[in-house]
Amino acid sequence: MTTGTTSGGNPDAEVNVFAVELERWRDVRGFSRAALAKAMGYDRSYVSKVLSGTERPSEAFAGHAEAALRAGGALHTAYRDYEAQRPARTRPALPPVTETAAGTGSLVVDHDDATLRYDDGVYRLTQRRHLVNHGTEPITRYLIRISVDRFPGDPERSNQLYSENPLTWDEIDLHAWHGRGRANPMHWTAHHDRDAFKEVWLLFAGQHGHFPLYPGESCWIEYEYTVSEEHWGNWFQRAVRLPTRTLSVCLDFPADLAASVWGLHTSMTAQAMPFATAIGRDDTGDRHIFSWSCEDPPLHARYRLEWDFRGHTTHTDGPPPKPSAVMASLGIVQETDPALRRIARRFDLPAEAEDARRVVTALNSACERVAQAHTFGKGMGIAAPQIGIDRAAAIIRTPDGEAITLFNPTIIESSGDVDEQYEGCLSFFDVRGQVPRPHVIHVEHTTIDGQTRITEFERGVARLIAHEIDHLHGTLYTDHMRHGVAPIPVEQYRGTGTTWKY
Repeated sequence: MTTGTTSGGNPDAEVNVFAVELERWRDVRGFSRAALAKAMGYDRSYVSKVLSGTERPSEAFAGHAEAALRAGGALHTAYRDYEAQRPARTRPALPPVTETAAGTGSLVVDHDDATLRYDDGVYRLTQRRHLVNHGTEPITRYLIRISVDRFPGDPERSNQLYSENPLTWDEIDLHAWHGRGRANPMHWTAHHDRDAFKEVWLLFAGQHGHFPLYPGESCWIEYEYTVSEEHWGNWFQRAVRLPTRTLSVCLDFPADLAASVWGLHTSMTAQAMPFATAIGRDDTGDRHIFSWSCEDPPLHARYRLEWDFRGHTTHTDGPPPKPSAVMASLGIVQETDPALRRIARRFDLPAEAEDARRVVTALNSACERVAQAHTFGKGMGIAAPQIGIDRAAAIIRTPDGEAITLFNPTIIESSGDVDEQYEGCLSFFDVRGQVPRPHVIHVEHTTIDGQTRITEFERGVARLIAHEIDHLHGTLYTDHMRHGVAPIPVEQYRGTGTTWKY
């Protein structure tokens, strides 16, 4: 997209970054100027003047525009840039186009926008993309993927579900359009048809003939499909497969479900981190709408949004639920489950690297859910068996924010003093117990690319890691407690929210 310059009587000499951004998002959402003015509650002529750069917008105007266009904070940022009168933001040049799959070797996605809406047990995805052909040949088809995973991180359980009850074309009810306003339906043909995975060629052709995307041209395409909640887990992932300038996502949920939403960014390594920018939220009316966007996402990056419908488990009468009941509702396996007493299956790395990444993503998702329900001043950790996955992986988040991922870990040496401090376990969170642990441990573990390493951990971090390694070997912290010492009820514990003391 090229940026415009101001003209005539506009007192600002630099490019009006807010007007440029507003015009871009108006185009993304398919609003006319009149429709945008109506959605914002402003006079059409005033909106037109802001868009043309002849009228200075107010902060309130920017807020109304952000809400109407669900821009994921992009318009708030543009307004701050505009007020500071910074030079126009210029996007870095896109990397050389090397993607050749699906016959789209020189295709660039100027904007990738997805809206996922949930109603009465059904998810409806509306996907819109603005495509630009930078190549020398016309593009006549575009490959899309529909992939579902009800139980991410647990492929055996998901495979059983879709084997017994596969995703069907009738359920998906796929439709696609070319251009604005859904005026030009696109034909499509199936490329791959699996129980939980479909690939489809969208054809630049319809009932009114063929309309290839020629070199130098751009166009909008839109497609929509549905999936029942039986097949769709509480997550939605966007994978960057083509050079992309802007990525935006909107989640639209009924207000009575009291949705809580968070996001994780995963690279080609196993590391998963929270989004760099906050997810916007609009709670007006009977819908809760969450929006997020980013510019120039790197190729092969994955952006994953997850949510929890807390309205399903709201307690309006009687005492609040026990901590163990809260953890169970968040997907944490409880101590009566025999899975916690089994030795977790090791990863064959790097051969099983993709499985390892899936497990780590599931662990980070569980961490995000749990962190919203409880304050962890001493840090926290989760092992794969605690979320029902029989694999030797664990993640630890230290009190200072460091994220540690371990595959196939074993403590091979311990040293230093031994002290006794209280620990809690998400799998029986109603109590806390005093556990003796050494100050220093040496852990042998495997990296995602198959290398064996030995890492030394000390004090509080050593305690956190030893606790999670125990889980991978079928051990609970109560096994380490001194004879005759029993855990205390969490109501008697006074260390919640504080750091370790050494």
